[in-house]
Order: sequence, then C-alpha cells, then structure tokens
Amino acid sequence: MPLSKRSPINVAQLERNHLREKLIMKHPRKIVFQGEEAVAVILDIDEYQEMLERLEDLEDLQMLNELRQKPLTFKKLDDFLAEYQPNV
Repeated sequence: MPLSKRSPINVAQLERNHLREKLIMKHPRKIVFQGEEAVAVILDIDEYQEMLERLEDLEDLQMLNELRQKPLTFKKLDDFLAEYQPNV
C-alpha cells in the first residue's frame, strides 16, 4: 500500500498496545464462559488495581480538558478573602 494511503500512526495507541501486551504476558487472564458466550474475566488483583488507577487518571484528564475549554476568570484578593470561610 502506498504511504499516502496509509493511516497516520497514533503513538498513544501504540504505547497502549505495548502496555496491554506486557500486562497480558505478566498476568494471564481467565475467561469465564456461559455456554459459548464470554461473561466474565478473572484478573490478577494488581492488574485490576492498576486498571482502576488508569481509569481515574483518564477521568482526571477528561475533567482537566473540560476545564481548559472554559475561559479563565480571576477574582480580586479582597473579594476572595471576603468569601473565604475556613473550617466550613
């Protein structure tokens, strides 16, 4: 296929694929079937916790991106101090 017809390489996708392959080799998974349908996966607890951490990181990045879409607003220090209520 000519280079002009190929899709651009997504470096982040390559890194995710590489990490996924490392995890699969490091922690094999067990797939639970019900009949011929896969219904569950048994993971190593460390892998599960890492997946949760990555999900939290993705959620944080999504929130950060949403905040960056909004214009920045600033308050005067006096206004902030008038509204600030520590210990609430």
